[in-house]
Amino acid sequence: MTARILVVDDIPANVRLLEVRLLAEYFEVLTATNGSDAIETCENGKVDVVLLDVMMPDMDGFEVCRRLKSDPATSHIPVVMITALDQVTDRVRGLEAGADDFLTKPVNDLQLMTRVKSLVRLKSLTDELRLRASTTRNIGIEELLSRNFASEDTTPKVLLIDERKSSVERLQKMLRDRADLDVTGDPHAGFFQAAETPYECVMISTAFADFDPLRLCSQLRSLDRTRFVPIILLAEEGEEERIIRGLELGINDYLMRPIDQQELTARLRTQVRRKRYNDQLRASVTQTIEMAVTDGLTGLHNRRYLDSHLQTLFDRAVARRRPLSVMITDLDRFKSINDAHGHDGGDEVLREFARRLRKNVRGIDLACRFGGEEFVVVMPDTDGAVAERVAERIRAEIAQMPFAIGAEGKTIEVTVSVGVSSVLKGVDTVAALMKRADLALYEAKSGGRNRVVAKAA
Repeated sequence: MTARILVVDDIPANVRLLEVRLLAEYFEVLTATNGSDAIETCENGKVDVVLLDVMMPDMDGFEVCRRLKSDPATSHIPVVMITALDQVTDRVRGLEAGADDFLTKPVNDLQLMTRVKSLVRLKSLTDELRLRASTTRNIGIEELLSRNFASEDTTPKVLLIDERKSSVERLQKMLRDRADLDVTGDPHAGFFQAAETPYECVMISTAFADFDPLRLCSQLRSLDRTRFVPIILLAEEGEEERIIRGLELGINDYLMRPIDQQELTARLRTQVRRKRYNDQLRASVTQTIEMAVTDGLTGLHNRRYLDSHLQTLFDRAVARRRPLSVMITDLDRFKSINDAHGHDGGDEVLREFARRLRKNVRGIDLACRFGGEEFVVVMPDTDGAVAERVAERIRAEIAQMPFAIGAEGKTIEVTVSVGVSSVLKGVDTVAALMKRADLALYEAKSGGRNRVVAKAA
């Protein structure tokens, strides 16, 4: 794992010490000696994690962190605050400033490296989502990031897995009104509960009599449904090695007992905020990708999707020596419908035609709006004779059932012409297949419309 780490400290000896440690793990290291330079570096360069000293002149680490987290261009960069301060109030202050973690000097090498590696993994996920968002159609990254992603208005749903009754009672009291908390003392039941319920965080105690809590952490990370759920380990003093191993397995954070209420709520809030950000970013990417391959008017796939997917279906049919057919449909005299009833009336006809088309083809068939009033259906495992019968069924239903348009439900007659072609044995191509279907459609239109024509070759 490689990444670019920014070390910020006004004392050169401290910077050099961290730099040597990070270089030994093959990280690329950038340095800054004040807050202004650190912010500028984050704005202008690719920084994966910031290791930020708190006690600096002019602008302390808390203020640097607040500024980084309030800027959409840098808010996704993980910040680890490193300081000699060891009071709970200082840690809480750092977390409330937006810090992702808080380490005290002298920093344990293993803790430092496992923390950094864990945050680099999370940063990689966010970077991938941001990149997809910035390269998809109809949406820009600045618009995406300006949305109010990480709303803290709703109470997070949290699962606590802890078999000690006294510990559970203390944690329930600490999180009252701060979390919708479910509790189980059985780690096996907890695993299934986490898989079946959309929790925003899972807290796992290390104090089980006959069970390794890290096994549960590993299981949660290996399951698709829980892979991105934040995990906070609740550990005992002296369990540093277990914590380090847990961070390597993918836990997001840990707390040492006795647990301070302020630190617990601050760390929980940090994890939930990050999860909500990534969840909504991921959902926006998915929605944007769907928009890019779906026709907004009819809900069918669009030509872009057809162009990318038809070749795959064609290659699979040829490789398996299975039939594949294509039909191109065109609504007859559609311009006259627009002229007589306006574009709103024309849109209603297109939507209704798409609905009937979808109803008359199988789930494995690919139905697309090709453009304007033209639609294409790709039918895997379908020979020419069957495809022609399907096309005739669609043509007949369109012709026999008038289309209702407008608020008053006025009906109009609509017909459709269809061209059909199938993959030829021997040498054939997608372009030739589509050309034959297009020629067949032309013959159907020029031969009087409201017809189906099939081209064998």
